[in-house]
Amino acid sequence: MANRTQKLIPKPSKPNMQGAGAMKRAVKKTPKKPVKSVRREAKPLETSVKMESWLSSMLAVGILSGSAALIALFVWISLIFILNPEKLSWLNNVLPEWAKISSQQEHPQTLSQIKLNLKKQRQIAGEILPLDGDVENSFLLPVYKQRANCQSDCKYVVELRVYQSQNTETQSSTEKYYHLATQLPVTGPEESFVIAPLVDATSENQGSSISLPLSEVKRFEGNTSSGVWFYCKGQRIEGTNAIAYGHILHYNPERSNLQLMLSWTSPNGQLPKWQQVTNNGTKELIVDQTVGLEPQLRVYQVQPANSFLDPIQLEEISLKPPELNNSAYQDAVSIARTGLWTPAFEWLQFIKKQQKEKIPAAAQAQIDLIRLHSQLTKIQADKSWASPSQQVLTDLIDGRWEKALQVFEASPQNAQEIATLLKADEGRLWNRTKAALQVNSNRPEVQAWAALILAAGQGQNRANSWLEEAKITPDNLTHIQSLLRQLNGEVTPISSTHPSRIIGSVQPISSINSAEWLQLSKTDLTVNNQWYQVEVSAFHDGKRWLNSPFATLSLPKTSPEKFIWSTLGINSDAEIQIVVWLANGEQQTTTATIKGVQLRDGVLRVLAAGQIIPQSSNAVQPHSLALTNAALEWVQPSPITLEQLEQQDPQRVKTILPTIWRSLQQSGNLPAGTIPNLQQMRQKLGYWPIQEIDLTGNNKPE
Repeated sequence: MANRTQKLIPKPSKPNMQGAGAMKRAVKKTPKKPVKSVRREAKPLETSVKMESWLSSMLAVGILSGSAALIALFVWISLIFILNPEKLSWLNNVLPEWAKISSQQEHPQTLSQIKLNLKKQRQIAGEILPLDGDVENSFLLPVYKQRANCQSDCKYVVELRVYQSQNTETQSSTEKYYHLATQLPVTGPEESFVIAPLVDATSENQGSSISLPLSEVKRFEGNTSSGVWFYCKGQRIEGTNAIAYGHILHYNPERSNLQLMLSWTSPNGQLPKWQQVTNNGTKELIVDQTVGLEPQLRVYQVQPANSFLDPIQLEEISLKPPELNNSAYQDAVSIARTGLWTPAFEWLQFIKKQQKEKIPAAAQAQIDLIRLHSQLTKIQADKSWASPSQQVLTDLIDGRWEKALQVFEASPQNAQEIATLLKADEGRLWNRTKAALQVNSNRPEVQAWAALILAAGQGQNRANSWLEEAKITPDNLTHIQSLLRQLNGEVTPISSTHPSRIIGSVQPISSINSAEWLQLSKTDLTVNNQWYQVEVSAFHDGKRWLNSPFATLSLPKTSPEKFIWSTLGINSDAEIQIVVWLANGEQQTTTATIKGVQLRDGVLRVLAAGQIIPQSSNAVQPHSLALTNAALEWVQPSPITLEQLEQQDPQRVKTILPTIWRSLQQSGNLPAGTIPNLQQMRQKLGYWPIQEIDLTGNNKPE
């Protein structure tokens, strides 16, 4: 112990020997335990000191960090206050009166002063729009600029300002003063964004980054969502499309904040609208981007946002990704993305019935979006279209494969028109077909349309290659091959037996070029006959009346004369009456026989040979008439007295008697004056005969 202790004590110097000896004795008398005890008690003390030091350091770091954050915040607010104090006007809602932030840029002004100041800055004040229902309290003011060297639509929006009323000591009883609460610079969306729905992804013309002008600012009326909503609008002509485009803005009155929420574009010129799409209790904003018959709606929901100035945002309902972890649901959403809205919605309805758990709100929103599109495609497909190609297109868009095929097979005369439709498709119909085959590859009508679309767009060889690879039954393959021949104009339409019903204007002609006319049987058109050329105004094809111009009427490549003879019904009845009026007003009628037909650029003419009408050298007038025997149906009216008609339909007589009485007064058959009561009119006119006739073709007599 002595040795270990000595090592801890410095060795005394040699001259001081007495002190050294005393030191040795003192060391020898020192007990062991106190030394060990001192060493054990020193450890907790050291740990406590270290812990206190560490805590002090951390506290200092925390204080310094918080101070730095506060300093940064104050620096930021100071910079904003110096550069643009209007941006901090929202703080006035939480600051006491003595601490309100006042704008150094613009003092309270009357409305006339505001407009005058804008004029001095070469700007134009637009129509003021109320914010809370009363423009006396607050309003939004669009600010415009004028284009130089402009003839029309010369004003464009550059800024939106929000003004609020303010009482001042200098305010008179007749003037209202306003202060600028907030302002928002405005530029239109880029050209590339505006034309995007019309532009194919492979097109070279994708538009520029130039901002297009906005010419109008309006407020959304009616029930929308929290706060006040506005839209800015501009217009642009792109080909045959009148595009509307602009911005959607929201005003939060609690923070006096005006914020741009999204930009929009509509190829068909439709304004955005608020409509209840889902059942979440709040209307959604719908932007219609439909092109032609292809519906495309963008639906935005109002959702909370992590923003102090405006705690809401517009969020689009998207079909990517599917919001339900269910393979059948995911497949249905997948085919909806290709445009098969109705089959997808019907499938989703079945899935909802099988689903035991409640559908999440996000998945239900996707279902509602698909339902909205399905409603549009159903309405289109349910219409009766005059053109078979339009009927085929609307049926295919709605996923009515079999019905579209029936229309195609029944319209061999329109094969070229339908082929042009399929060739012009930019992939939408093909994507639908692929999606339908992925769900069920054995549907014969879908297989048929796949072959027809490929043949029209990429040629017969491509369609044949696809048919060789696909699993198609021999019977269906034979059917598809006959459809492909019809698409190429190689199928002669079935002869029709409906009577000829043709109406048109007529004029005599003296010379004929046989090569210009289609003939069912070759005859000599140069024989001495009186020839009449009839320009057809309307004809009945056995199903409906068609009117000039006949833009949808096209001739097949094979046997076009058989087709047109069958369509017009002249293969069974080729006679046509020629009715002319002489100079003295006398009517002359003769019968002619149709010998040829001509169709050029939608104008349909028939060539007829008949007898020469006496004195007809100057007889045929511009409005002379030609019609076949079955074209007009002569209706014989049935006589009946007013008294008899009243027994059959008393309400009808009660309605028409005053009208008849007034008409007789105007013609002088009855004295002028007050119309008598119903009983007196009945006594006076009850025995008068009337004639009922159906003039409108609705099976109800007039």
